[in-house]
Amino acid sequence: MMLPAIILLFINNYMPMFGVLIAFKNVNYQQGIWGSPWVGLTNFKFLFASNDAWVITRNTLLYNVVFIVFNLIFPVAFAIMFNELRNKLLAKFHQSVLFLPHFLSWVVVSFLLFAFLGQEHGLMNMKLLPALGLEPKEWYAKPEYWPYILPLVNLWKHMGYYTVIYLAAIVGIDRECYEAAYLDGASKWQQIRNITIPLLFPVIITMTLLQIGRIFYADFGLFFQATMNAGALYPTTSVIDTYVYNSFLVTGNIGMSSAAGLYQSVVGLLMVLGSNLIVRKISKENALF
Repeated sequence: MMLPAIILLFINNYMPMFGVLIAFKNVNYQQGIWGSPWVGLTNFKFLFASNDAWVITRNTLLYNVVFIVFNLIFPVAFAIMFNELRNKLLAKFHQSVLFLPHFLSWVVVSFLLFAFLGQEHGLMNMKLLPALGLEPKEWYAKPEYWPYILPLVNLWKHMGYYTVIYLAAIVGIDRECYEAAYLDGASKWQQIRNITIPLLFPVIITMTLLQIGRIFYADFGLFFQATMNAGALYPTTSVIDTYVYNSFLVTGNIGMSSAAGLYQSVVGLLMVLGSNLIVRKISKENALF
């Protein structure tokens, strides 16, 4: 029964791994991957020797840290609230509405955001800011606004997905635990604090470790599409993925792009192993492996 899955895993995940060789070669399309000359770590210097290396690394790390925190606090809070709703039909409706943005492509999300923040016809500039007595803003020309906009957009799109996962974990908790706590006089908040949240720890740790593994990856659609790839926003929106993409368009060097991907993968693996080791030291039963 496992054989088809193993074969599929091998074909999709392990066979393409020979492509890491590209990161160490100066690829010549006529000579092919095997015939192209080795250049060692030269391609990796592209990321670290650039004047933008610090900016893109800082942006990638800080945004992902904020995303991890937001995707933990808000989904857990909403999952608990949905679980406490007495009207199950209403709860299903709210879950569906919250989950809908997860299915939208970043192209659609980018145009929805533009309809909200566009300078000439955006809802914010045309209706909301004038109603508050404020002047319209050039949102796509002012990089200082986007460290606040991007986490909110990311949260809006992905919160439904994480909420459903945490809600499924909460629903699986034995109701006898809550009944016993209720008989002992525990308030609703005490039940949440002493039963729900502790029993959610294994799921929370697993989801957090998976996100930590991609801490050096940026959601390309968010940073490229949502910002309309506006050059004026690069100081606060340029991350490793978009920087490599834009550089590849200029240089056409796939070796540099492959080096960036390998760098992100190795760092992500080390981050997962390190984080899991810390969790194992604190609570062995909650470790991922």
